[in-house]
This record gives sequence, C-alpha cells and structure tokens, in this order.
Amino acid sequence: MKEKIFINARIIDPSQNMDEIGSLILNDKGKVKAIGKNVKKIDAGSGAELIDLKSNVLTPGLVDMKAFVGEPGFEYKENFRTLSQAALAGGVTSIVTMPNTKPVIDNVSMVDFIIRRGRDKAKVNLYPCAAITRQLEGQQMSEFGLLKERGIIGFSDVNKTIQNTELMSRIMNYASDLDTLIMQHAEDYELAKNSCINEGEVATRLGLQGVSDIAERIIIERDLSLLSEFPCRYHINQISSNNSLKVIEKNKSNGIRFSTGVSINNLSLNENDIGEFRTFLKLSPPLRTEDDRLSLIDGIKKDLIDVIVSDHTPEDEESKRLPFAQAATGSIGIETLLPLSLELYHNKSLTLEKIIKCLTINPAKILKINKGTLKKGSDADICIFDLEKPWIVKAEELKSKSKNTAIENRKLQGKVKMTFLNGELVYSN
Repeated sequence: MKEKIFINARIIDPSQNMDEIGSLILNDKGKVKAIGKNVKKIDAGSGAELIDLKSNVLTPGLVDMKAFVGEPGFEYKENFRTLSQAALAGGVTSIVTMPNTKPVIDNVSMVDFIIRRGRDKAKVNLYPCAAITRQLEGQQMSEFGLLKERGIIGFSDVNKTIQNTELMSRIMNYASDLDTLIMQHAEDYELAKNSCINEGEVATRLGLQGVSDIAERIIIERDLSLLSEFPCRYHINQISSNNSLKVIEKNKSNGIRFSTGVSINNLSLNENDIGEFRTFLKLSPPLRTEDDRLSLIDGIKKDLIDVIVSDHTPEDEESKRLPFAQAATGSIGIETLLPLSLELYHNKSLTLEKIIKCLTINPAKILKINKGTLKKGSDADICIFDLEKPWIVKAEELKSKSKNTAIENRKLQGKVKMTFLNGELVYSN
C-alpha cells in the first residue's frame, strides 16, 4: 500500500475537537500519519498518492451501534455481503450486529461462526452482540464470560425487554464483574402487547392499538434504579419520547452513569408520516409526536443522548405489505444514516460536529473500541462526503437486499463520495 495524502479537506474529528480545512496523510500500513491544517504535501513521502477533496468533508468512519444482519437463518432479508455494501455506501465502517438470527447468537459455537463468516464475507468492521438471555426468552442468562472471551462486544435481547426485575439485577451484577456492556430495549411487554403505533390521535383515527410512552419510561426508571445499586456498563438502545428524556436527565444529574441511543427515524419522522397505513413506517419504538421528535433533538444538544443509530432492520416485501397490525416491524437505514442525519444540520437543528460526534467517537467510547477517531496512529477508517449534494432516496437504488426504507422518495442533501477502511478505498461514488 502506498502512502496517501488528502488535501483541501474539511476535516471534522470530534475526538480532537477538530473542524478545519487541512490535510490528512495515511502511511503504507493504513494508519493515520498526520492530520490538520499544518500538514503540507512535503510531509508525505515522494511516492504518495495525492487526493484533492476540493473542500468536501472528511470524518472518521461512522460507527453504527444497532443493525441486523440476516446470517444465519434470514439470508433472504440481508447477508454479510449486502450489509457491508450498504454500510460502506453510507460511510459506515464499524457495525454492531444484533443476535436475533436463527439460531440465536447465545453460545460459543455461534459466535465463532459469525466471526468467521463476517471475516470472509464482509468488508467492514463487525462487532457481534450476543443475546442477554438464552433464545431471547428473558428467562435464563447467557454465559457472559465465555461469550466475551470469544469476541462478543456486548449483550442485547434486541427488541425484547428483560421483564423480570430480579433477573435484571443479576444481569447487571454479572456485567459489572465482567466489565461488559448491556444494551436494553426499553418497553414494558404488558403495556405494549398487541400495539403497533404511538397512542394518541393518529392511532384513534386509524383504528389501531397504540402504546403510551409510559411503557418505555417505566423500564428506564426501573433499570436506572437498579443501576444505582448494581453499577455496570448500561446502554438504552433507543428512546423515543420527551418523558423518557426527563427521567434520563434526572438520573444523570444524580450521578448515575449510563448511555443512551436514538434511531435516526425518531429524529427525522413523526407519527403523522404514517399517513394512511404506511407499513414501512411501523417501527419499534414507534414514531411519536412532533413534540417528542423535537425533544429528542434537544436531548442530543444537551448531551442526554449519546449516539444516533440506523436501527437497520431489513424485511422482505411480503412481510411489510400486510395490514398494519400484522406487518413486520422495522426499516432499513444504514445507507441513509448519514444523509438523513445531515438533514438536521441543514435545517439548523444540530451542529455538524455534534452529529458526527454521535456517529463516531461517542459509540466507539461506549463500545471501548479504537475507532471513531483520526488521531495519529489510529486505523485509517474514513468517510468522505459532499455536504451539499442533493439526491432523492429510491429504494431500488439502495444496496441492501431488502428495500423496506422508511424514507422512499425523500429529498436529501449530502452524499457519501468515498469510504476507506484501513487506508484502502472500499467505496467510491
């Protein structure tokens, strides 16, 4: 590999509080050699490849903390190859994959399979999650110690919540001893049972059973109360309401340490977007009110929310084109994660640095991985994008195997031009 030097780049690296026009040099081993406004062409080797970015934005490769890959068992929805293609087209170089495969990732042999398969088929950094409980049934803990030793980054029951309080306290205790990450889906099962939409005027008008945000809030309140007794690395996968934010703010001010995520869907859409039964917008947690959406944006500004995730959930068309109550939950989103996030910059909701921070260094710190930064000596995982380029989302043009995007025909501004992994160009547009 030759040395590379990127010139005339707008470099945004929140890990270094950097937002400046400058240059970046990569060495022949795919590491960052030098970065910043003081870096000159002469600092690169004589045979270095010169890449003029013409003021396009250069950031660390994005880190997505919640995405589903279909292997094994659901290859018809997504596989490692198509997931990595979609991710790289969106500037995402590191992905935390969920364990709700078939069979479930809850034992050592499955972990070995996932790691080998991912290494052979994917071009991105994959960090597999294992199930918190056996078979995602919420009854018996998985073998945390053995699974962590084999390379598991954290534990999640995906879109299922640990309902049993005594079990949850034991999970936190074990996680604390092992210094492992617990990622909880906050939604009380009994309150949310048979629901498919936010409780309120839209649900009433459409004749659908809704779920109140209290189902989310009650789990957050319980878990944060337990966390004060059993401190561990605890992450709320996604929140969706203003009332949840109030609980988070109160607990953070009381010194409770945890992290919080939000789906880009809940930052960009609300329940009114569902219109007349648009099943591609049936999500978990559900889209809520416009006031909730604005509160979530405010939560990012106040550092109450740490990361933005794609919540990439591919589903085949047959499972989505059903009556709303019977339709599958979720949408794809890893390829559009960055462009849709940039909408929040263009409409002046968030600063560009804050958005990039929630997509790079923040998730990397939570996961304790050496990614999301362009500090000297770090892996050269890079996302380069045109901040102003307009385009329209067309499902058939997206690289995911499933096409269930929640933002079909949406006009966006900002598109990924190049993605580098360990200094190698892996995507170019």
